[in-house]
Amino acid sequence: MSALLLNAPQREAIHYLDGPSLVLAGAGSGKTRVITQKIAYLITECGFNPANIAAITFTNKAAKEMVERINKLMGGRATKGLVVCTFHALGVRIVRQEAQLLGLKPQFSILDSSDTTQIISEMIGSTDKNRAKAIQWQISSWKNALIEPNEAAQLANDEVASSAALLYQEYDKTLRAYQGVDFDDLIRLPVKIFDEHPEVRERWQNKLRYLLVDEYQDTNRAQYRLLKLLTGVRGAFTAVGDDDQAIYGWRGADVENLRQLPVDYPKLKVIKLEQNYRSTTRILQAANAVIANNEKLFDKKLWSEHGAGDMVTVVACQTPEHEAESVVMKISAHKFENRTHFKDYAILYRGNHQARLFEQQLRNHKIPYAISGGRSFFENAEIKDLCSYLRLIANEDDDLSFIRAITIPRRGVGPATIEALGRYASMRNISLFTAAFEEGVTEHMNARQLDTVREFCHFINRMAHRAPREPAGPVINDMLKAINYEAWLYESCEPREAETKWANVGDFTGWLARKGEDDGKTLLDMIQTISLITMLDKDDEELDQVQLATLHASKGLEFKHVFLVGVEEGLLPHQSAIDEGTLEEERRLMYVGITRAQRSLTITYCDRRKSGRDVRTCDPSRFIDEMGEDGIKRNDRKSAEPVTKEDAKARIANLRAMLGNKPGTIG
Repeated sequence: MSALLLNAPQREAIHYLDGPSLVLAGAGSGKTRVITQKIAYLITECGFNPANIAAITFTNKAAKEMVERINKLMGGRATKGLVVCTFHALGVRIVRQEAQLLGLKPQFSILDSSDTTQIISEMIGSTDKNRAKAIQWQISSWKNALIEPNEAAQLANDEVASSAALLYQEYDKTLRAYQGVDFDDLIRLPVKIFDEHPEVRERWQNKLRYLLVDEYQDTNRAQYRLLKLLTGVRGAFTAVGDDDQAIYGWRGADVENLRQLPVDYPKLKVIKLEQNYRSTTRILQAANAVIANNEKLFDKKLWSEHGAGDMVTVVACQTPEHEAESVVMKISAHKFENRTHFKDYAILYRGNHQARLFEQQLRNHKIPYAISGGRSFFENAEIKDLCSYLRLIANEDDDLSFIRAITIPRRGVGPATIEALGRYASMRNISLFTAAFEEGVTEHMNARQLDTVREFCHFINRMAHRAPREPAGPVINDMLKAINYEAWLYESCEPREAETKWANVGDFTGWLARKGEDDGKTLLDMIQTISLITMLDKDDEELDQVQLATLHASKGLEFKHVFLVGVEEGLLPHQSAIDEGTLEEERRLMYVGITRAQRSLTITYCDRRKSGRDVRTCDPSRFIDEMGEDGIKRNDRKSAEPVTKEDAKARIANLRAMLGNKPGTIG
C-alpha cells in the first residue's frame, strides 16, 4: 500500500524514530500495515541492515503474514537476515546460540505441556493427571512472572502451590538432565543469560538494533523484561497494542505492562490509531459503548467511513438447541438472499463446549464448516509418536522421547527392560541412550533385551548421521518405512481410525518435506522449530466454509457476518469472572467479538439452559444493555417490532434479483 493511502497517525507511527513509541492500534485500524511499512521504511529510507531488525509476533500465522507483506512491499529487494518470529522462536535462537552458558547442547529438546505433565506425574508418583496439570500450571505461572524456586516457597498459599514449590527445583533439574527446556524457559532463560552476562546482552543489543512488538498487550512479565533487556538504554522499539483487546490474563499476560511503559520510558511517544477499516458505524458504536464501561488506560474511540450499515440484531432463543437451529437457518437464508459465500460467516462463542450443537445443525444442513481454537494437530498421538523419533535424533539425551520411540511400534521392549536400563542410567547419572552402550549395563539386563535396545540405538544413530546432511523429506520417509509405522497403525487400530492417523502422518511428513525444500533446510534444522508450531500451515481461509471459533481464537480474524452466541450472564461474562469480580477482561472479550464483524452482527442468547439434570432460566448478558439502544434491533422483546417498509422492499428486490425476475413478475 502506498504512503498516500496511509492516514496521518499511521504515517506518524511509521516515521517516528526519535525514541521508544507505543502505537495504540484499535481493532481493524491497520496495525500490521504500520509494522510492515515501518520495517520497509527502516531498510529503504533509514539505511538499516535487515539483519538488525526484529519483528516479534504472538503466532506463527501472524509472522508468516507479515513476511509475505514485507516481501511484497520490498518488491524483491533484499530482506535477508530480517527476523520475523514469535517471542518463543526468538528465545530458541538466543538459547541455542548461548547454550553452553546454561549447560545445554545447541540441539536441546523443547518439551510441550503433555511432556512436562508426564514428568510431574512421575515425580509425584501419581496417575492423577489433573493434579499434575495443576502443579505444572502453577510452575508455568511462576516462570512467566520470573519467580525462581527459592522465592516460590514463600508465595505458596494453597496445597497445590505448596506441592509445586517443593517440586519446582527438582523439575528444572530433571529438564536439564533430559537436555530439555519447557516453553516458559524459552523466555525465562534468555532473561537469565542477559541478566548474568552483560557482554552477551550487549552483543544481542547490537545485533537487534530495532524491535517491533505486535500485540503488546498480550505480553507477560518475562516477555516485557526480555524486551527491556534487548532494547537497552536506546529504547529503539515500537510496541503495537490495544488495551481494549487484552484477553489473555488467565494465560499470564499482564495488561500492567502497558501501564508500565510510560513509567519505564518517560520519553515514550504514544500514537493512537482510531480509524477502523473493517466495520460499519453501527457495529463500532456498539463496541465503543460496551468498552466505555471499563476503566481506561488510554482514551480512544473507533470510527469508520464505511457508513451506518445494518442494525446490530439481538435475538432471544428458547433453548441452546433452538439457538443453534435459528443461527444456521439464518445463515442459509442470508446466503441465499445475498449470494454470499459460506466463508463470509462466523459463529463465535465463549467456550468450546458450545460448538457441538452448531456442528450438528451445520451437518444437518450439509453446510461445510471449520473450527478454530480446538485441539492442536500436534496433540494427536501419531504426530507425538513421530516427534519423539525426531527429537531423539536431534538429542539422544531426551529420555522421554527415547521411552516413547523405543516402545512404539512395539519391538519387544517392555516396562521391565526400560526399568532395568533406567535403574542403571540413574546410578551412573547418564541418559538411557548413553547407558545402553556402557559395559556395566550387561550386569543389569539380559543379552536378548540389550541386543534389541542397542539395535534401536544404532538405527537412531544412522538417522542422526543423515539428519544434518540430507533434505528432510527422504530422511523422514525412510525412517517411517524402517520402523514399519503404517503396518503397526493398521494392526493396533480399527481400519477407519488407522486410515485417519496415517493420513495425518502423511500431512505432517509432506509438510515437513515441502517446508524443508522451500527454506533449504535439513531435517535437523527443522526438528527444534516443530515444537513451536501450533498447527500445520494449511490455508483454511481458502476453503468455503463457515468458521466456528471461541472468542479467544477469533482474535486477529475478521468476517463479513458474525453470529455472537450464548451472550448470557454466567457464560459471557463467565460465572467465575462474576464471582471473582474480574469483569473487565470478559468485557474486552465481548469487545473483541463485536469488532470481528465487518458488515453484520447478530447476538443471541437463550432463555433456558440445561445445567446437569436441572433446567435453569438465563438472563441476557449485561453487555447487551451496555451496547445501548442506538443502532440496535432487539428481537428479544415480547412484542417484536414489525418489519419496516424499507426492509420488506429490500427483501423483495433481493429475491427478484436472485430469481432473475423483473418488477411485477413475482406472485
